[in-house]
Amino acid sequence: MRKITACILIIILNACAQNDRKADSEPQSGIDAARDFVRAALDGNYKKARTYMLPDSVNQERMDAVERVNLSPEEKKGLAAASINIHDVDHINDSTTIVIYSNSYKNNWDTLRVVKESGKWLVDFNYLFEHGMDSLLDLPPLKDTLQ
Repeated sequence: MRKITACILIIILNACAQNDRKADSEPQSGIDAARDFVRAALDGNYKKARTYMLPDSVNQERMDAVERVNLSPEEKKGLAAASINIHDVDHINDSTTIVIYSNSYKNNWDTLRVVKESGKWLVDFNYLFEHGMDSLLDLPPLKDTLQ
């Protein structure tokens, strides 16, 4: 009986250790980086969101501006509880991905460019503000998830 209990304990501890490593691991794709970046921003964890961004001055200034926006407690709660909806992914090449997404709280479609730099997937947050709106003009309708 002790051997079975010990085996179960080892399995549980091993699973917990793997989950901890997975949570701290680097994004493995452009989609992972975009999702991790958006999740951190929705949660109001801008310090963590910055770890998924290209570390240039324009990106940092834009994130500083986002951080200064005063949200009501209801908005903060709504954003933190929101899910991320990925509407389209365009793999431009092996080191650039464009992700069109929204969140379930605001449902505004936005576009992020994610680039692989020095083997690491990073969000070019500046692209959200720079790209032409033409990438958002012909959006497909949202799928009805209630069917």
